[in-house]
Amino acid sequence: MPTASKVLDRVLVLEMVRVTEAAAIGASTLIGRGDEKAADAAAVEAMREALNGLEIDGTVVIGEGERDEAPMLYIGEKVGSAQGTGPKIDIALDPLEGTTICAKAGPNSLAVLAIGEEGCLLNAPDVYMDKLAVGPGLPEGIIDLDKTPTENVHAIAAAKGVAPNEIIACVLDRPRHEKLIAELRAIGCGVVLIGDGDVAGVIATTNPDTTIDVYMGSGGAPEGVLACAALRCVGGQFKGRLLFRNEDERARARKWGITDLDKQYDLKELAKGDCIFAATGVTDGSLLDGVKRRGKVMTTESVVMRASSGTVRWVKGEHRL
Repeated sequence: MPTASKVLDRVLVLEMVRVTEAAAIGASTLIGRGDEKAADAAAVEAMREALNGLEIDGTVVIGEGERDEAPMLYIGEKVGSAQGTGPKIDIALDPLEGTTICAKAGPNSLAVLAIGEEGCLLNAPDVYMDKLAVGPGLPEGIIDLDKTPTENVHAIAAAKGVAPNEIIACVLDRPRHEKLIAELRAIGCGVVLIGDGDVAGVIATTNPDTTIDVYMGSGGAPEGVLACAALRCVGGQFKGRLLFRNEDERARARKWGITDLDKQYDLKELAKGDCIFAATGVTDGSLLDGVKRRGKVMTTESVVMRASSGTVRWVKGEHRL
């Protein structure tokens, strides 16, 4: 367990919940309206305003894209009201994880945020990442991206004392995963397909109620770092490797200081030291209930975790309109 950070004061734990609550409430007015961009913009604006109300010297290391791609919460943007004087905080965020989910009123859309001391969160480029994740309680090194999906499933099954056909994997439902899904089903493995929201998919491996044993497949690299911050707090293992489709994406990685483009990252390389992870449900999901409006009251459900203490807090909020 990492040593408690002097920079990440306890008060920041609950402050992070206020930030994700603001983003979730902002996006909630557009649930099911079919407008992904409007929902995302509402969440971004609300999260940025909440972050700027905190007495921190914050830097967005994972955000909405590079400066020329995003007007707010872009990579490198400074947030917080104590620039130069407050604690230096690196911030990884996704104001609306699952924009399509929110637009279609599907499950597991979240407002997500992770913070760490300066230099503790990998400044991951906005490219794909091959991901492999399991929850706590398994032998260290049980998963490896250099092994086949079949080999990883057999290793997990052996560690759990079950047959491979009793293992359930979570995979993003994408055409690029057709071979992966076919291989898993060929060994009798159950496959839970999700349409979006792979942060929630990774975190699901830590919750026995979901029955998900392993997360496999490729998704956004920034979301991989966010998921790792959560796993640092509750336990689990993660392996990630950046995937590049062209030379422009390789150049983007080099721009952010990544030199070994084939490196297999471990959990503690993506999210080092002490960190805090917070998420608020936008729509109902396996992890959290979504935002509900009842008359002049909005209710939210959030989770906030800290790596150094291993503490997980579930927070229900009532917000008067």
